[in-house]
Amino acid sequence: MRSGTILLLTPPLVQANAPYPATAVLAASLRARGYEPVQADLSLALVLRLFSSDFLARAQAQLARRPGRQSPAVRHFLKYAPDYFRVIDDVVRFLQGRAPELAYRLATRAFLPEGPRFAPLDEQGLDETAAGPLAVTDRAKWLASLMLDDLADMIRDGLDPRFGFSRYGERLAVSQPSFAPLARALAAPPTLVTEALDALVDELADRHDPALAALTVPFPGCLPGALLAARRLRRRCPAVRLALGGGYVNTELRELTDPAVFDWVDYLCLDDGEEPLGRLAAHVCRGEPFRPLRTFCREAGRVVYHAGVAEEPVDAAAAQHPDFKSLDLGRYLPMVESVNPMHRLWSDGCWLKVRLSHGCYWRRCRFCDTSVDYIARYVAPDPEAAADRLAALSRETGRTAFHFTDEALAPGWLRPLAGALQSRGGNLVWWGNIRFEKAFTPALARTLAASGCVAVTGGLECGNDRLLRLMNKGITLNQVEACCEAFAGAGILVHAYLIYGFPTQTRAEALEALAFVRGLFARGLLHSAYWHRFALTCHSPLARDPGSVGIRLLPEPAGRVRFARNEIPYEEPCAPDWERLGEGLRRATYNYMLGRGLDWPIGRWFR
Repeated sequence: MRSGTILLLTPPLVQANAPYPATAVLAASLRARGYEPVQADLSLALVLRLFSSDFLARAQAQLARRPGRQSPAVRHFLKYAPDYFRVIDDVVRFLQGRAPELAYRLATRAFLPEGPRFAPLDEQGLDETAAGPLAVTDRAKWLASLMLDDLADMIRDGLDPRFGFSRYGERLAVSQPSFAPLARALAAPPTLVTEALDALVDELADRHDPALAALTVPFPGCLPGALLAARRLRRRCPAVRLALGGGYVNTELRELTDPAVFDWVDYLCLDDGEEPLGRLAAHVCRGEPFRPLRTFCREAGRVVYHAGVAEEPVDAAAAQHPDFKSLDLGRYLPMVESVNPMHRLWSDGCWLKVRLSHGCYWRRCRFCDTSVDYIARYVAPDPEAAADRLAALSRETGRTAFHFTDEALAPGWLRPLAGALQSRGGNLVWWGNIRFEKAFTPALARTLAASGCVAVTGGLECGNDRLLRLMNKGITLNQVEACCEAFAGAGILVHAYLIYGFPTQTRAEALEALAFVRGLFARGLLHSAYWHRFALTCHSPLARDPGSVGIRLLPEPAGRVRFARNEIPYEEPCAPDWERLGEGLRRATYNYMLGRGLDWPIGRWFR
C-alpha cells in the first residue's frame, strides 16, 4: 500500500478571474472520505507566471533573436518592452485588488503602453459607453485588461500558438477522431510557455510528491495543457497515478478505443467524478481492491471500460458544498473584456461557481446532449439545504458573489430558494441560467432580485417561433419578451444565448431573429447576447433523427474514430452562407450591446 497526497489540478487555460469549481467539488467529497487533498490552479498560476516582468524579459530576449516578419503585437512589444517591464507587475497587483490607488494613473491613458488592442478606443469612440465616461476604476480595469490582451497576442504570435485567454468559442464541439495528431503536437520542441508550465508542475511535485493526481478538462482547449502537465508530473514522480475527467471527457471520449492516450494518463473517468475518484483514491492511497466505476483504463494494450456496479450517482441533495479553502482567492485576476455590464460578468469579479441542481429539468431540446448524465438526470436539493450550503461557503471564503452553474434554474425551485436566502439575512449576490418561460413573472423576478439576483442568462436560440417549435424548446417569442420585461423591470440584467445555422433556418429567419434581438436591446429588455454556430452532436436527439430536419449525415472516418467523437458532419441542401451571415449577426449584436446602430436597417450589417 502506498499512502500519499491526492493532487487536484485545473490545467491551462480557463478563466483567470475565478477558480473553476471541479477541483473544489472533488476536494469536498474526498475530505468527507477522510483524505486531505491539495488543489492547484495551474491555469491561474501559468497566467501569473507569464504576466510578470521576469517572463517578459525572457520573451523579449528570445523574440529579438528571431529574424523575419513579426505580427503587429510582437513588433509593438519589442518596441516598448521597457515600458511593459515597468508596469506589468503593478498592473497585475491592481487587477487583483491589491493596488486600487493605481487606478488614477491607469485611467489617464498616459501610463500604459498601448498596442493594437487599443485601436478601437480611438477609431470607434469606445472610450466611453452610451451612458457616459466610465468611472475611474472601471476605466482603469478596462485599459489594464486591453494591455494584457496585447501581451497575450504577443505570446500567441511569437512564442506559442496554443496560448490564449479562455473564451467561449463559436463552435462548442471539437472532435478529434485519432489521438495521433495531438500526440505529434505535444511532442513539438518546448516553448517558453511550456517551460513555464513545466516549472510550475515541478514545484508542485517537489512540494507534495502525490500518489494520485486528477486533472479536470472542462473544455477542448484545456486538453493539451492537461496532458503536458501529466507528462511532467510523471517524469518528476514516476509512481504517481494520473486520472483525467471533466466536461470534455464526458462529451467527447465516451466511445474511446485508442489506447495511446494512456501513454499520458492511467485513468479516464466519466460523469460525476466524486465516486470514481473516491474509488481510485481508496485503491492507490489505501491499498484497497481495484473497484473502478465509470472508468477507462488500458489493460493488456487495449482500452477497457469499467462501468462498475450500478449504483445511484451523487445526489445533489446530499452533496457537500465546494471546498475552496486550499485556493488563494486573492490571487485571481479579474479582467474587463467589454464595457457592457452584463457581458463582463464572465471575466470580471471573483464569482464562486457553484452547481446547486444536477441536470436539466426540461431536457427535451433536440440539439442538446440529452442522453448524457449531466443533462439527463435532474436532481435538485432542498432549497433550505441549498441556502445553508451557500451561507456556509460564504462564511468559509469571505466571499458573497456566486455564479450558479446549473443547466437551468427551475422557477418553482428558485422561489423557495430566494425566500431561504432572504431569511438568512446575508447579502449574497448571484446570477445563473434560466429558461425563458412564463413562470418567471414580474413578482417572481422581484423576489429573485431581493435575494441577490443581479443577472440571468437564457437560451433564446434562433429567435423564431417555427424554429423554437422544431427545436422543442417549449417557449415562444412572446414568453421570451415577457420574461425579459419581468427581469429588466426588477433591475436584473439579461443575456441571451443565440444559435444560427440550425437545420432548415433560412436567411430571412436569421434576419428576423436579429430584428427581434434588436428590439429587445432598444427597449432595455436585453443587455447582452452572443451567437453560436449550430453544431450537431452525437448525444442529441437530432443526431438520431436527422431526416426530420432534412439533413443528411456525412460519413465519419470509418474505423478511425477511436479517440474523440462529439460533433457529427452533415449536409443540408440549399443552406445559406452561414459563415458570412454569422459574421454580420455577431457584428450587429456587438454594437447593440454598446448601444450603437439600433436605428440602422438590418441589412446594413451584412454588406
